[in-house]
Amino acid sequence: MEIKQVVVSHDGKARHLNEVSTVIPKGKVTTIIGPNGCGKSTLLSVMSRNKMPLKGKATLENKDLVEYKPKEFAKKFAIVYQQNDIPADLTVEKLVMYGRMPHNSLFQKKTNDDEEAVTWALECTNLLGKRQNDLSALSGGERQRVWIAMALAQQSEILCLDEPTTYLDIYYQLELLELIKQLNEQYGLTIVMVLHDINQAIRYSDHVILMKVGKIIAEGLPRNVITKEVIKEVYGVNSVFHEDEKLGLYMMPLSI
Repeated sequence: MEIKQVVVSHDGKARHLNEVSTVIPKGKVTTIIGPNGCGKSTLLSVMSRNKMPLKGKATLENKDLVEYKPKEFAKKFAIVYQQNDIPADLTVEKLVMYGRMPHNSLFQKKTNDDEEAVTWALECTNLLGKRQNDLSALSGGERQRVWIAMALAQQSEILCLDEPTTYLDIYYQLELLELIKQLNEQYGLTIVMVLHDINQAIRYSDHVILMKVGKIIAEGLPRNVITKEVIKEVYGVNSVFHEDEKLGLYMMPLSI
């Protein structure tokens, strides 16, 4: 996917994205980071066609996103939001089955392909044993995995996650990020996500996009992009970086 000189304005004046250009590398994990209000989620909204650029365009496989029919686009791009409202009595399996809608007509019965795709998605997210459970009986981390399973059942080429670790405690944050890493490594999924935690972005990303005030400040390999100079410029925080044999590079904030 390529973003070309995209401008997004909600009121016609202030620019939430100001001539943003980037390329999402295929088969990699790309993480978008930056301060609150810098345009991270707006950029995801452009990628998912939820916001149309005022100027510029977004393309997928050299085709403008606006030229894709809804089902055609859904077979290539799936997105999981940070907050999702669902009926409490819906089962895990029924929700995940909704991911098959791009592949079927409105009144078509479930096929073997549908069943196999749902089972695979539940296996990937370690939810097979809970397929008949009501969503209301699940923990926050399990519910987030159900939404990811629904996106996987969609069998899209790109999986996009908007702040997937928000509202989760540290155990479920790490569990979810390990799942994302596994999906990328085992199945070659192209993954784009927004994170707030800089150390998680360093550890779980192949490619980082750092934003500030609607612009991309830097992008590339995490250790090349996330430096103490850039952290000071973007976040206004003094920091120090350490290298650990097991954890790799990580940052510690010191002062403002």
